Amino acid sequence: NGDDYSGLSKLVGRNAAYIQQFIKRGTPKRLPEAERGVLARYFGVDERILGRIASPASKAGLRTIPKLDVGASAGPGAMNDGEALSGKIGFDEKWLRKLGVDPSQLSLICVEGDSMLPTLANGDDIMVDRAAATTRLRDGVHVIRMDDLLMVKRLAPGPKGRLSVLSDNPAYPDWADVEGESVTVVGRVVWAGRRL
Repeated sequence: NGDDYSGLSKLVGRNAAYIQQFIKRGTPKRLPEAERGVLARYFGVDERILGRIASPASKAGLRTIPKLDVGASAGPGAMNDGEALSGKIGFDEKWLRKLGVDPSQLSLICVEGDSMLPTLANGDDIMVDRAAATTRLRDGVHVIRMDDLLMVKRLAPGPKGRLSVLSDNPAYPDWADVEGESVTVVGRVVWAGRRL
């Protein structure tokens, strides 16, 4: 119908080569939602044929965080081989920014056991910041893997790469002076929620 790449690029407010690069070279990989909307209205087609439509959650300022179908033991330790998705929960993007976390590095898991009472109870959902696994370790509650067991414990770094692995519940033993290399930090717990 006489439309050219340059004209369509101008229609979406981009440089003359933008649409041609998208079609011929695949850059960008996906057109932004606003540009897809403009093109869909222009051509009189359903926006879905031009790409995925943002979920209502993202339009409302919510960020969905995956809830993994694994449990972190706050007790003797539970084996968890897979990390299947059991759902997603929406959180306000502004609130996540206040936490100082990257939403793409977050996941939710369920606490199993009572070794972290009163801080965390059996069945609590915890938000785990996996980015914290690659930064300098600091005191706090973490999800760790130790001897192939996934656990939630309080960690206190000590000298020479040693750690104290602590339970908040005094009925459970603490492990003082653990070799840091024997503990894999999965992430830091940055939020917890529970049913009342």
